Amino acid sequence: MARRRRYELTDGQFERIEEALPEVDGRGRPYENHRKVTGGIFWVLRSGAPWRDLPERYGSWRAAHDRFRRWAEDGTLQSAARKLQGELDAEGHIDWEQLGVDSTTIRASRSAAGGPTDDKKGTEPAEKAVE
Repeated sequence: MARRRRYELTDGQFERIEEALPEVDGRGRPYENHRKVTGGIFWVLRSGAPWRDLPERYGSWRAAHDRFRRWAEDGTLQSAARKLQGELDAEGHIDWEQLGVDSTTIRASRSAAGGPTDDKKGTEPAEKAVE
């Protein structure tokens, strides 16, 4: 077995989500291996690099990007996340006491939302009184 690289899933981690990934039906162009493509997807998401900078060991960046987009749109990623969350919760690996939600809001200025600024309002600065 090859050495696991940074941001890659272990065999056990991939086995947990593999069932949630769609079957390869064999029609049309040969489908890139799910394991290779998921490795590429995780590499981009964890590294923050652009899709075009995906290392060649993960296959075509277009295949990884297309699969990620398709899985996000059709609910495959959400299904895999729910399956994994259910398993981890059943095993006691999720501490729900640590779950938190931050609802902090910061009011932006009118101009940040496209509203008028002082120079757009047409108001002139107050003239100094001449003594």
